[in-house]
Amino acid sequence: MEKPKIIDLPKFEDPRGNLSFIEENSHIPFKIERTYWIYDVPGGQVRGGHAFKRQEELIVALSGSFDVTVDDGKAREVFSLNRSYYGLYVPAGIWRQMQNFSTNSLALVLSSTPYNENDYIRVYDEYLEFRKKQL
Repeated sequence: MEKPKIIDLPKFEDPRGNLSFIEENSHIPFKIERTYWIYDVPGGQVRGGHAFKRQEELIVALSGSFDVTVDDGKAREVFSLNRSYYGLYVPAGIWRQMQNFSTNSLALVLSSTPYNENDYIRVYDEYLEFRKKQL
């Protein structure tokens, strides 16, 4: 199974301002089916706290910073996102949670599937059972 990893995105530096971009099936290993963003997160709040059975994601901090904790059922790792020229690739089957949002942070999430409530695993014990079946 693939592991979460940081993906460096193209960065073109210019005195007038920098430019970065993302191309599906080039910079990220999936076709983009949905895009959403998370913003105005009150201090101390946690987002996520779930896994997807099929959906893959790329999470980018377009503005500000936040941490993403990923968990494969055996080990946890924390990725601090604070630059718009890299993103965290989260493969399907990984529990993820986002926290420590800075003021005015903006998280962009690119997803490999349209929204499907049946793809979510929202209870951690159910996630552990799901992972056991995958091994």
